[in-house]
Amino acid sequence: MTRVAVLGATGAVGQRFIQLLSGHPEFEIAALTASESSAGKPYHEAAKWRVDTPIPEDVAEVDVVETEPDAVPDDVDLIFSSLPSSVAERVESDFCEAGYVVSSNSSNERGAEDVPLVIPEVNPDHLDLIEVQRDRRGWDGALVKNPNCSTITMVPTLAALDSFGLERVHVSTLQAVSGAGYSGVTSMEILDNVIPYIGGEEEKMETESRKLLGDFDGSRVEWHDVEVSASCNRVATLDGHLENVWAELGEDPTVAEVYEAFESAATQDLHTAPDPLIETFDEPDRPQPRLDRFLGDGMAVAAGGVQETSAGIQYNTLAHNTLRGAAGASLLNGELLDRDGWL
Repeated sequence: MTRVAVLGATGAVGQRFIQLLSGHPEFEIAALTASESSAGKPYHEAAKWRVDTPIPEDVAEVDVVETEPDAVPDDVDLIFSSLPSSVAERVESDFCEAGYVVSSNSSNERGAEDVPLVIPEVNPDHLDLIEVQRDRRGWDGALVKNPNCSTITMVPTLAALDSFGLERVHVSTLQAVSGAGYSGVTSMEILDNVIPYIGGEEEKMETESRKLLGDFDGSRVEWHDVEVSASCNRVATLDGHLENVWAELGEDPTVAEVYEAFESAATQDLHTAPDPLIETFDEPDRPQPRLDRFLGDGMAVAAGGVQETSAGIQYNTLAHNTLRGAAGASLLNGELLDRDGWL
């Protein structure tokens, strides 16, 4: 078994990590970290549990420790980070310098030239950037990132369309309130309302997509030259980001060919990886968050409503934002790191 630690274990994404790691056949939890005020308490006291399954019994009594390398056992092989980016940018590098491999959901350094930004089914070869990172930074450990939850919803479908000559993408998102954290959006803000702005979200989608779809040449990632424009909106759904995508392509595929491309998207032979990666719907009113967010145990991407347009195609895509889009994405990267010998 690979021994793992979770940084920021009491937060919303940290709790999803605990849920997903419970009973995992390859990983066992060796340490849980949180803020100084939570350190020393058993996990069930430190965490205000909000996940829809009970706290795993083998974790409930584990004492939380501070988020610093000296507090984590030396025999931990892999660290999952769900820290706020303001904290992660200060401490993740300390763990990497101490020799730990960190699979992080935090947004800091996703665009850094020597930090792999990875969706295992899309660009697993980008993990080879770890060698560049270690040479440049002098680390024995490594830092790997997964993309933003809205980006990870769209990019698997774009990767499936790239064979048709991906040129321009326009996307409008309808993002669930859980993406803002438990206290991120108040009921008075979101009930009977849509908020047509999410700070920093549009830029993340526009840049992270191009890096994920880029090619690694052995020393750097050459970003894809697709133009991405995003409009991000917060809506009153609990979980599941729904996105309307318009893709301009060099070729003119039929609707049937687009569906075939989605359905043929490669998955990975990893415990948490869904099969198929993209589940499709012929119905024009699918996917929908309440109906389809738990496809593939919450790790699949759904796509439907494909239509031809004068410039290309339009379709809808959906993924569970805290499973596929956050904790599950980091967990899947951790499984890839373990399988490919990076630990």
